[in-house]
Amino acid sequence: MNAFLAAFWAELLKARRSRVFLLTLVALSIVPVVSGLFMFILQDPDRALAMGLITAKAQIIAGTADWPTFFQVILLGIAIGGAIVFAFIATWVFGREFADRTAKELLALPVQRHTIVAAKFALISIWILTLILVVFVIGLAVGRGVDLPGWSAMLAWSSLGSLMFIAVLTYMLIPAVALVASAGRGYLPPLAWAVLTIVLAQIAGITGWGDWFPWYVPALVASLGEPHAQAVPLHSYVLVLAAFVAGAAGTFAWWQSADQTR
Repeated sequence: MNAFLAAFWAELLKARRSRVFLLTLVALSIVPVVSGLFMFILQDPDRALAMGLITAKAQIIAGTADWPTFFQVILLGIAIGGAIVFAFIATWVFGREFADRTAKELLALPVQRHTIVAAKFALISIWILTLILVVFVIGLAVGRGVDLPGWSAMLAWSSLGSLMFIAVLTYMLIPAVALVASAGRGYLPPLAWAVLTIVLAQIAGITGWGDWFPWYVPALVASLGEPHAQAVPLHSYVLVLAAFVAGAAGTFAWWQSADQTR
């Protein structure tokens, strides 16, 4: 336990001394801000047109400017934007060791390698949790600022639960990014992997096979609303779990067998 805490503290110091956390926070905070702007336009399209927020030729998507719709838009935004931001976080946490040429020293430390990997995954999970909570608070402030109707504490707690659930599903797909970052020894391979999975997820969703593609499941859950077992097929969750196990096992195995002299 002491070794894990020491490794985690080292990872935390690396993150705290960088600007990456602030960048990811700004990137994900765009979701509630844009969602609020969308609600503002839905409230009064003529007012938005007069303010120059939309053009006369723009088509407004049908919808109601209220808290349920607002939270639904945020859920969709996190499901899509989270896949990008979370992958970027994992890329930085694992890939920076090779970009900064510290991987050799890290592998040569008198610390079990699985402890180092576990500390990195723990940092990513806390990082993501912090981002989600901040985004939710920003969403509450934006919704209040836009003066949306339909507020209830039950709705807020339910939406937070849905947001956390989607974040967990997205996090479970992150170990694959960590594996590619480790095996690819840098930033570019995992970023390419992230882009590839996002593109394939869009294709799977369009073709109707999204429930069979793990990287589309978070968006599927967000689009269906409440993440109950009846909303999404069971095999979708099983595939996400399989992707998590495979990615995590592969990452631990790679670090365990990596040669520190290379």
